[in-house]
Amino acid sequence: MTRVSIPALPTRTTEPARVERGQLPLELGHTPSHAEADFMVGEGNKLAYAHLTAFPKWPGPLTLVIGPASSGKSHLGRIWSERAGASAAPPGEIEAMAQAGGQVPLLVEDVDRLDYDEAALFHLLNQSMRDRRPLLLTARQAIANWPYRTDDLKSRARLATHVVLASTDDIELSQIFVKLFGDRQVAVDPRIIGYIVPRMERSPEEAVVLAEMMDRLALARGTAINRAVAAEALALRYAQRGGDAQPHPEESDDE
Repeated sequence: MTRVSIPALPTRTTEPARVERGQLPLELGHTPSHAEADFMVGEGNKLAYAHLTAFPKWPGPLTLVIGPASSGKSHLGRIWSERAGASAAPPGEIEAMAQAGGQVPLLVEDVDRLDYDEAALFHLLNQSMRDRRPLLLTARQAIANWPYRTDDLKSRARLATHVVLASTDDIELSQIFVKLFGDRQVAVDPRIIGYIVPRMERSPEEAVVLAEMMDRLALARGTAINRAVAAEALALRYAQRGGDAQPHPEESDDE
C-alpha cells in the first residue's frame, strides 16, 4: 500500500464551543474554497481538469461534465468560469439568454436535477452550437437518465464533449478530507484521515457527510477531531445506512 504524505491543515480560528454532551453545537458555518489553487487533481479528475483548462482550445462549443455528488463538478465549473469569463445560466434565465444570443460563455449546472424548462434548454444548446458560444454543462447522471420528455434535448447534449469524474481511490479521498477540513479551518491529525478512509464508503459525497459529522461531534464534545470522534461518526453513518452492528469499533485515541 502506498503511503501518502498529507499536508498539515490550518487550525480553527476559534476554540471549539464547550457544551454538555448531547447538546446541539452552535453552527459556525464555513465557505468552501473554489479557487483553482485548491483543486486537487488526481486520477479520477485529471482528464476533466485538462480539458476545462485547455479552453478556449476546445474541439466544439459544448462540454458536459458528469460526476456524482461532491465529486468536484462545481469546483471545476468555477475554475472554468474564472478562466473563460463565463456567466451563470440559472433555470429562469436560459430562455432569455438563448434569445439574446452572443458568444459570452455560460455555465449551466445540475442540468439533470434543477427545474430547467426543456424547450428553453434546447434553444440554448442550439444557439450555442449555431453561434459557437462556449457552454459548460454539469450533471450527475448520464444523458439517457435525464428527466426530459423528448429526445430532442438529449440528442443535442450528446454532441457535447463528455468528461467523466471517475470514482476516487484512497489517495484522492484523503486529499478530499484535507480540503474539507481546511475549508472549515479545522486541524486534524493526518492519522485520523488515514483511519477513516479505509473504513468508509468510497465516495466524495460520503466524505462530505463524514467531515460535517466529525466536526459537529467534536464541537459538541468540546474536543479536537480525534480517533474516538472519527469512530463515532463511522458508527452513526453505518446505523443511518441500515447497519445492525458497528463496523470497526474504536474508542481509543491511541495510534
